[in-house]
Amino acid sequence: MASPTARAHPLRGDCLRAFRIVVATVFALTPLCAASHALDDATPSLARLPWTFEPWEIGCLVLSTGLYAVGLARLWQRAGRGRGIGIAEAGAFAAGSLAIVAALISPLDALADDLFSAHMVEHELLMIVAAPLLVLGRPLTAWLWAAPARWRGAIGACLHRPGWRVPWLVFTGPLWAFILHALALWLWHVPALFEAALENEAVHALQHISFLGTALIFWWSVLGRATRRERGIALVSLFATMVHTGALGALLTLSTVVWYPSYAPSAPAWGFTALEDQELGGIIMWVPAGFVYIVTWLWLASRWLAEPRRAGAHPRGRASS
Repeated sequence: MASPTARAHPLRGDCLRAFRIVVATVFALTPLCAASHALDDATPSLARLPWTFEPWEIGCLVLSTGLYAVGLARLWQRAGRGRGIGIAEAGAFAAGSLAIVAALISPLDALADDLFSAHMVEHELLMIVAAPLLVLGRPLTAWLWAAPARWRGAIGACLHRPGWRVPWLVFTGPLWAFILHALALWLWHVPALFEAALENEAVHALQHISFLGTALIFWWSVLGRATRRERGIALVSLFATMVHTGALGALLTLSTVVWYPSYAPSAPAWGFTALEDQELGGIIMWVPAGFVYIVTWLWLASRWLAEPRRAGAHPRGRASS
């Protein structure tokens, strides 16, 4: 019989592999938007770009990760390490938080002021890297355990009341989650709204909150455990999201008109014309993001199709033993 330490190794291995993949993706995508052109001495340097320390962003990150850590420690102290929330799930939450840091705090955020393609990388980090990883980390369970023990019962009872539970089930269901995320994506790329976000920090913050918030709802509808009751709709929602985001990316890539003229003065300093910058941003939305959606679709479909075979094998196994 394998020892507890030996049994824990696969979980640690999965966690480390997932963490390495996400970190490699973050650091590979960050310079992508500047890598297509050779930079001369007069070109601005990525190394000179500042980190962004917006108090509200730092506060939200510290609060969410702090509560997660406290709740995870209490849960594992009670149930045992890796129980309730697995080690790989905790690693996913940590990696999702790092992706938010890469998107909103690292020099990528400053680069996004000069290049639309960098802005697109920033948004994709929020929507297709951070959001699904945070959902896989099961933060609601950890945050509930972070509350004092005497409050947990009352919080749980409140969350199960129809006034909260019914809207939650509606808006995190595959249909409404798909609609909300699609609306956020398309409306914010309307030139007038996108330009308003570039000109006003409050509007820009609202844009980022909309992207991350609706992406969290969308990925919850696809990856959440309750989604197993609506598997077919979730798969259709995931495929449809890949199609419409790819369509938006294709429109940006193939357009002969600059949609966002605010980037026209700054893009040449990085070796791009405004139209080339827009084309690269569209390709980032079209190809890498589409790849994430299709791989997730195939992974979920294969898992769900395999479950009846696994379930059917158990009775035969017991009968023969």
